[in-house]
Amino acid sequence: MPDLPAPESSSLRTVLGDHPHTAPLKNGQLTDPQVRLNFVPVSPIHRAFAPMVREEAYDLCELAIVTALQAIAHGRPVVLLPAVVAARFQRGCLIAHASRPVRPENLPGLRVGVRSYTQTTGMWVRAHLAEDHGLAAQDVRWITRDGAHVAEYADPEFVTHDPDATDLPGMLRTGRIDAAVLGNDLPRTDEFVPVVPDAAARDEQWWRQHGFMPINHMVAAAASTCRKDPAAVRAGYALLRRADATVRRPDGTPHPTLFGFERLRGPVESVVDACLAQGLLPRRLSAEEIFAPAMEVLGSDAA
Repeated sequence: MPDLPAPESSSLRTVLGDHPHTAPLKNGQLTDPQVRLNFVPVSPIHRAFAPMVREEAYDLCELAIVTALQAIAHGRPVVLLPAVVAARFQRGCLIAHASRPVRPENLPGLRVGVRSYTQTTGMWVRAHLAEDHGLAAQDVRWITRDGAHVAEYADPEFVTHDPDATDLPGMLRTGRIDAAVLGNDLPRTDEFVPVVPDAAARDEQWWRQHGFMPINHMVAAAASTCRKDPAAVRAGYALLRRADATVRRPDGTPHPTLFGFERLRGPVESVVDACLAQGLLPRRLSAEEIFAPAMEVLGSDAA
């Protein structure tokens, strides 16, 4: 009997940022005969978010958690997998110019620049300001450049869209804004100072209390891909888990990754709470609603 040809592997158009735990996938160190991750270069990574939630432009895509939750709430065709691929401490991302320092108690009524009101770093900064200092989102004048990746979402009335707000550090220098939220583009010079003076200590205390780092980005699959080729999505998720396992991280230290439905239930519910308080979601989402489509693909016990 002649040998049957090996089944052709599926190919998934994939967008993932450059992280230690994605490197084995991008350099070909880790592979799977069932699926090939066809990486699409997108930089900065947030430029992939709108095409993903509006057009299903990719099969697998790193996606900011706020964007993912908004997409689910507004019925966009994305399936959020239980995979956190980027997390970081956020209090130090709120800065002012050294010549005009600002403290959290001074923020009510001030102008704070942020790329987008829906940016996940901004959501976490506002959540921490509420938790630590009792500040509500509407106590501050938020100045933004970009709108939401999810087209159905409209910013609250206390947010001002300024298409010229392209250079937040420059706006701090000239005094056009009083403080700014920056993430990966956070300046590392003495020209700028943190608004939260004890940010690192507060972040460590928060981590010890909650047991996870503030989530920035997860991974989503296109709903059409999940329908057409669920086995490929399962294989892609397994590759993400295998790649993360190649990175050695000491026990008892913060990890920027997190996997599994049960481990993510509490963290995701806390993000939903913060989004509701800040006017980022039209209604409360339960963990069951958020993850039900992924459970159908991966199985409810996916770790």
